[in-house]
Amino acid sequence: MKVLVIIVSYNFERWISRCLGSLRKSSHPIDVMVIDNGSKDRSVDIIKKDFPEVRLIETGKNLGFGRANNIGLKFALDEGYDFAFLLNQDAWIDYNTIEILIKTAQIHPEYGILSPVHLDGNGDNLDFGFHTYSGQSDKESCMSDQRETVELPFVNAAFWMLPRKTMETIGGFSPLFYHYGEDIDYVNRVKYQGLKIAYSPKTAGYHDRAKRPKPVGEAFYYSEFVYHLSEYANVNYSFVKAFVYGPLACIKKIPQGKGYISVWWKLIQKTAFVIKTRRINQHKLNNHL
Repeated sequence: MKVLVIIVSYNFERWISRCLGSLRKSSHPIDVMVIDNGSKDRSVDIIKKDFPEVRLIETGKNLGFGRANNIGLKFALDEGYDFAFLLNQDAWIDYNTIEILIKTAQIHPEYGILSPVHLDGNGDNLDFGFHTYSGQSDKESCMSDQRETVELPFVNAAFWMLPRKTMETIGGFSPLFYHYGEDIDYVNRVKYQGLKIAYSPKTAGYHDRAKRPKPVGEAFYYSEFVYHLSEYANVNYSFVKAFVYGPLACIKKIPQGKGYISVWWKLIQKTAFVIKTRRINQHKLNNHL
């Protein structure tokens, strides 16, 4: 089974050794591609010097998470890879993660996305995001689960194993989303095509990120824009329902803050793009690649 690990990097220097070092130890052979989004630190030089086996693509600018990953996904399809494994730059994996997820995918073709358990950077606790959406209380109970897989409504794209069937059916990330929301939209499209999402309790990935404080001001309204845009684009909804959960919901929130007027207007301005994207996502056409 040919596997391409895809990492989108921007100022990757801090995590290079742990991230790429963990991939060197993989029990299953892999190829690694790093798409660098115009790093300002020594990331590119370090990869060239210390990890010459990595296929490095320098974009020269920040394409965003989705567009950069799409470069790797298209390469995986064109070069006949059986799987693509998306890995965040601030993350690393157990030596057996790739092997276990491949075996799981072969047994369970119904899964469009498979992931390991997400732990924090120290490996002591569940990643805070994974803890929230998985409903799991702690690392010990999560990883002692005897089930082969645990189905979830969502898993973030820090560690995604995508079988070729997923790449062929779902394609790449939507250009509608530049920063944040890309993985929510992709998961919605996976569900629309009748595929499922799950994690394996038998292996783990480590995500070195701190829980951000609750956004305020412009950051808060940007997060609200991304959320309502993902609802607006959700292909599992009729357009009427999507409009209710997208722009209309913002109008109802205006009494909570005048910033929702701007959120509503930005969503309205995206309407033609949303309609086009929804139509594309309803088909199996290697969307957005």
